[in-house]
Amino acid sequence: MVSVLFVCLGNICRSPMAEAVLRHKIVQRGLQDQVSVDSAGTGDWHIGSVPHEGTRKLLDSWRISYEGMVARKVVSQDLANFDYVIGMDDSNVSNMRKLSGGNDAAILKFMDLLPNEKLREVPDPYFTGNFEEVYRLIDAGCDILLDKIIEEKL
Repeated sequence: MVSVLFVCLGNICRSPMAEAVLRHKIVQRGLQDQVSVDSAGTGDWHIGSVPHEGTRKLLDSWRISYEGMVARKVVSQDLANFDYVIGMDDSNVSNMRKLSGGNDAAILKFMDLLPNEKLREVPDPYFTGNFEEVYRLIDAGCDILLDKIIEEKL
């Protein structure tokens, strides 16, 4: 089973949106027995919380399930257990590299999946309010990521 972990700051906006979108795409491609996905945050403010209302509304509008998702904090063991650990911005990637103790081969920055985009970080809609922009980026990036997983691991 190939495993993916998305990481953002609080695990209520960007990373759960990416988790839900990738799960949806995995099911659409019939890969649910081959690829698993989770999400976490680098901060602990929202542990146990459901995704942000803006994320839930947007996912609902696309009929993408976020059932059972609750915020958690990334731990060092995650960096050893997941095949792909994907940070939403430079700060997330930097925090995970510190946590990894040098075992950071699996860590990627989400926007590296979208080299033609001007943005180099996934904006945090908790602060910007622009959940639609984040969805557009995540939707496109998850397609590329799933193709990458299929090519590299399946």
